[in-house]
Amino acid sequence: MEDNFLQPADDESVQINNPEEQMPGLAGHINGLFKSSEDGRYQHEQTWLQAFKNFRGIYDSTTQYRESEKSRVFIKITKTKVLASYGQLVDILFSNKKFPIVIEPTPIPEGIADTAHLKTPLDEVIDPYGYEGDGRQVPSGMSDPDALGEKYKNLPLEEGPSKAGEPQVTPAKESALNMEKLVHDQLTDTNAVTVFRNAIFESAMLGTGIIKGPFNHYKRIHKWTKDEEGRKVYEPYEKIVPKLEHVSIWDFHPDPAATSMSDCEYVIERHRFTRQQLRALVNKPHFDASAIEDAIAKGPNYTDKYYEDTIRDEDNQASYNQSRYEVLEYWGVLDGYMAKQVGLDVGEISDLDQVQINAWICGSSVLRCVLNPFTPARIPYCAFPYEVNPYQLWGIGVAENMEDAQMLMNGHIRMAIDNLALAGNLVFDVDEASLVPGQNMDIFPGKIFRRQSGVTGTAINGLKFPNTAGENLQMYQISRQLADEETGLPSIMHGQTGVSGTGRTAAGLSMLLGGASLSIKTVIKNIDDYLLKPIGEAYFQWNMQFNETSPEIVGDLEIKPNGSTGVMQKEVRSQRLTALLQTVANPLLAPFIKLPALMKELAVAQDIDPDKLVNDVNEAQIYAQMLQGLANAQQGTSPNNSPTNQQPQNVGGAGSVPNNAQGAGGGGNDGGSIGVGASPTAGETGFTGNAPQVEE
Repeated sequence: MEDNFLQPADDESVQINNPEEQMPGLAGHINGLFKSSEDGRYQHEQTWLQAFKNFRGIYDSTTQYRESEKSRVFIKITKTKVLASYGQLVDILFSNKKFPIVIEPTPIPEGIADTAHLKTPLDEVIDPYGYEGDGRQVPSGMSDPDALGEKYKNLPLEEGPSKAGEPQVTPAKESALNMEKLVHDQLTDTNAVTVFRNAIFESAMLGTGIIKGPFNHYKRIHKWTKDEEGRKVYEPYEKIVPKLEHVSIWDFHPDPAATSMSDCEYVIERHRFTRQQLRALVNKPHFDASAIEDAIAKGPNYTDKYYEDTIRDEDNQASYNQSRYEVLEYWGVLDGYMAKQVGLDVGEISDLDQVQINAWICGSSVLRCVLNPFTPARIPYCAFPYEVNPYQLWGIGVAENMEDAQMLMNGHIRMAIDNLALAGNLVFDVDEASLVPGQNMDIFPGKIFRRQSGVTGTAINGLKFPNTAGENLQMYQISRQLADEETGLPSIMHGQTGVSGTGRTAAGLSMLLGGASLSIKTVIKNIDDYLLKPIGEAYFQWNMQFNETSPEIVGDLEIKPNGSTGVMQKEVRSQRLTALLQTVANPLLAPFIKLPALMKELAVAQDIDPDKLVNDVNEAQIYAQMLQGLANAQQGTSPNNSPTNQQPQNVGGAGSVPNNAQGAGGGGNDGGSIGVGASPTAGETGFTGNAPQVEE
């Protein structure tokens, strides 16, 4: 990094947007944009603070109470609703242990053939999908490049569909499958599920979740080998993998004029570093060591924002961040003239043209400044709303939707508790003129009051106030129902008991859950559009740009998020799939249904990994043959066919045991059980050879 990064701009036309600090050049420009973003999101910060307090059950410092109010109870229904929504979303998106991202070839792929075939004479083809005896024959109509026999593997492919007898493959589909598998492996390899969960939770609570990446991450791989003498040798190595990070909404400062991420000119992320963390940046590419040492020499510069003590659930602690450094990470546009002044290689561009850059600053020190490394240039952040606000980037969360209902529930519960405390105790009316002056008026068992002589009437009267807690509790229940309607999350979803009305029947409960799924479906659709699709496209671009080890992924592909496919309630979906399976048991309908696909869908609906449970076509055929062999073996050794299990003839010299009397329930005269245990002897009750009894 050039030294002039730290120098003020020579051109007087450079505007310093932060005149209070008068920082030079690029540092002053970024700090000015950061101040503008802070001002633009101030009102949203107030909403987030209130949402967080409602989630944690904390009354705002501005809350006013009447002098008569004693109760300070907080009913944390907001927390219950947020966790219920979060649990539903995570369960729907990640229940089948696969990321809800599908990569498919475009309808008309460019650069790679949609279909291709082997130009093979028909008279030379024994089996168009393999050779006899290789065990890999594929039924006609299926595309499986691995099933091609060794005889045809080296033959050239021709684009286009095959004719009769010619083996056909689908290169575009194969490329899409390879890319999808690679992306899923990369997401799993970097524990992306945890990142998604953190972002989804914050979106449910505060309205917006932010994920950063993917960017290059050096992952350490542990490897053990053996040397020439057979001794174990530890030889770890590093590989570059794409990684995601969750960014807290409190540290995310986008362009205040933007209504979506595609509309953002810049994004600034605020970091809080220790001295060790700041010095560790030297080991990362393109960081200026001298600028880092200069920032450390100037001393810590981190200042707590007004909301930080609240979100940490702590009282004001001035010394908490005294040893921390504030580092701003900038992604966005930079005018051409300023890019030239900071020494970026931008070629021949006009001063008014803009370039995409990435810069890190600490105070007035520029720690890093490079051109945006991604091709095409993009800001590596995804901000997805829980509920879309079409006029701004920030979304609306569960806590904000039910803020009024939460306030009403708290108010009525406090009133009910105060009333119960008042109605459960006597209030005394004292005639002080009837009592001797100067007495202690505390009342307790055995208390004695001295009365004025000659004064008639009751000096002390006990009064009991009416109990109105029932009306307050009724209003509390109405407020709770209001919260259900405002959030679209019925109480039955988070375990409320005592459901009445429609929810008391199975059909009614299914209707309630189905109605709730409509709200969840909208949220899932937002996650599909604003998170999964951009993340999938970012991974695709990362692999196309940086992955040099997987040429089989190259192709004209499109990203399809499929999170919304799991919205249907699992119980309902499982019932429908089971009913369909029973329907296709009809031999006339079975050929028209893809049974393996149906079994996989049924396994997914019941939270079972289909890859571990459901066989493919070849495995199914093998198991069918095994089961048929077992059935034949059982028929050959059945009790009816085995001579060792036949009953002896002429037991006791009278009659014989009937052949149909095997097992319990074969009756004798008195309900005796023939064939179970020892056979009864002649004359014994239940023996079929006894002489008939004549009634007298």
